[in-house]
Amino acid sequence: MSSRLYVFSASTRPTSSGRPLARWVAELAAARPEFEVTTVDLGEVALPFLDEPEYPSTGRYAHATTQAWSERISPADAFVFVMPMYNGGFTAPLKNAIDSLFAEWKDKPVGLISYSAGPTGGAPAIEMIRPVLDRVGFRTADRSVSVPGIEGLIDRATNTFPPTPELTAEASALLDELAALLVPAAEPAGV
Repeated sequence: MSSRLYVFSASTRPTSSGRPLARWVAELAAARPEFEVTTVDLGEVALPFLDEPEYPSTGRYAHATTQAWSERISPADAFVFVMPMYNGGFTAPLKNAIDSLFAEWKDKPVGLISYSAGPTGGAPAIEMIRPVLDRVGFRTADRSVSVPGIEGLIDRATNTFPPTPELTAEASALLDELAALLVPAAEPAGV
């Protein structure tokens, strides 16, 4: 049985290089039998900044936007966040999307793929988001992927991301780890 993997494009910029990268990640994952893939574009979701009267941990959502967000995210078994680095960190819309819910994320695996125009590939954003994900209760993959120089990698004529063999191998290894995190741990043998 396939697990429901949601691949997020975490930039809301209309010209984001992350969309072609996220589409490629979704296609790579969809080619595997263990995943049924859904894409989530935070630019299209357009969540208001956390405006609920109660804490998300209560699960009592007063606003239709939060209720719809909860209904959209709840069916997922795992996630990949394809995220840009802005000024050394991850995006406010991604933080808001995470902070708006609680139980919908808990105990679900997440993989991280970052990108930037510069040489770090957004690796600092990955390090910044890890404590947030731990706090919410995600099971974060140890492996991550960082894509430097994203602007030079996007084919603007087709708005696609033509991957290198190295990036394909790295992303495939991340998907392998997510698939392993989805397999329930074996019960200890009786004594």
